[in-house]
Amino acid sequence: MPTPSHLKNPLYFDFRAARRVPESHAWPGLHDLPVVDGGAPGPDAVPVVDMRDPGAAARVARAAEQWGAFLLSGHGVPAGLVARVEAAVARVFALPAADKMRAVRGPGDACGYGSPPISSFFSKHMWSEGYTFSPASLRADLRKLWPMAGDDYADFCDVMEEFHKEMRCLADQLLELFLKALGLTGEQVAAVEAERRIGETMTAAVHLNWYPKCPDPRRALGLIPHTDSGFFTFVLQSLVPGLQLFRPGPDRWVAVPAAPGAFVVNVGDLFHILTNGRFHSVYHRAVVNREQDRISLGYFLGPPPHAKVAPLPEALPPGREPAYRAVTWPEYMAVRKKAFTTGGNALKMVAVAETDDDAAADLRRLVS
Repeated sequence: MPTPSHLKNPLYFDFRAARRVPESHAWPGLHDLPVVDGGAPGPDAVPVVDMRDPGAAARVARAAEQWGAFLLSGHGVPAGLVARVEAAVARVFALPAADKMRAVRGPGDACGYGSPPISSFFSKHMWSEGYTFSPASLRADLRKLWPMAGDDYADFCDVMEEFHKEMRCLADQLLELFLKALGLTGEQVAAVEAERRIGETMTAAVHLNWYPKCPDPRRALGLIPHTDSGFFTFVLQSLVPGLQLFRPGPDRWVAVPAAPGAFVVNVGDLFHILTNGRFHSVYHRAVVNREQDRISLGYFLGPPPHAKVAPLPEALPPGREPAYRAVTWPEYMAVRKKAFTTGGNALKMVAVAETDDDAAADLRRLVS
């Protein structure tokens, strides 16, 4: 659907009524690379990390170094709660168009209804709808959708607050696991947190996605290839697959299996910087299909706006200098915007040393 950044008077695109993919939503050339099954045994099997496994830190290290993403199981978030969250997300996108448009994101707004914020950098539109909110201001944000409050508003807020509480706890656990995966001892992890308060100050944002079934999936795209900008993201996806990870050498897309009970974890650009590139961010996209709608939820973690993010000294091998300069999240987003508009690489633009951030150069040329 067109976003406010594209149109002075936002128009609602009725995906349900579409019998073809219009030129405004057509993405030629983005389906030229092969797609392989990430749920099949072999070198393209998406890594799985069970948090109950005593060797989980080593598995996280391998996955973050080699993939930048993994499936996370054994996380302890109740299955019943996850089911209620999925049902709540589906109800949001089933609301009448007028209700959703009442909550449309305006220019510069971080929260509200519309296409993914990344869509403003492209002339084409994506085959999806989204809603972004901050758990810290959930009830105020959601009054855009339900200005009179009511039972639906209360039910949605209640389940999302419960989910946020579980996910914020899980984020702290995963951060500790990430730091141990860098080779830090429990004592060093505690010292890093005491000095830098990474976990204590992490902020969260939630983005809901609806990918309607599409009359011509080869012409459309649910979400453009990109990396996440923050530290790391938990992705809750329904049992309809659609998330794909980019893998170079040879270039291909790996379809992430819709594993019941598992979250997908994506490493973001600022975590790439924090670990001096050892744990690398991952290019990913969402595709659509002809038969079924798909929903997903991204739970994004990152630093507070004022915090400078730089490579941890503990992440540097002896004699190795930091590969990136210190940046705040807003500063990095400004660099990222410039990279999108010029076809550049945001991580290279904040690098102070030679890096390996060109692995997805061919992919960026396809997108630009």
